[in-house]
Amino acid sequence: MTTPQSIEPEHTLLTAVARLDALRTRESLAGFGSDAEALDRTETLELLALSEVVARKAAYGRQLTVRAAREAGASWTQIGAALGMTKQAAWEAHSRWIDTQGEVFGQPGRIGFDQDDLAAARALAGEPDEG
Repeated sequence: MTTPQSIEPEHTLLTAVARLDALRTRESLAGFGSDAEALDRTETLELLALSEVVARKAAYGRQLTVRAAREAGASWTQIGAALGMTKQAAWEAHSRWIDTQGEVFGQPGRIGFDQDDLAAARALAGEPDEG
């Protein structure tokens, strides 16, 4: 069965997006005078799973970039503005991500944060009022 967990290790963000785009294009063109064949059930489920893989990988990458912005000295106000949200919402999303990294540490196929990594990530995140 095709699941995000089964296909995620096979793809980088770029390869997942490329395959998603190819399937989505075929899906949208099929039946409109195109030579494209309609997706079968397996491909449709792959398309759905790839959508989730892309969303997960993009979200993970976004949080890594948030961390890099903090390391570069960006304030939560600046990060929130870059994400189109408030500083509080940006900080809360990043804090949840940090917590999740602690929860997945040691799970097969996941990296996550050990206790030292968690402490360092929380210290870097600081509070939303801090610059």
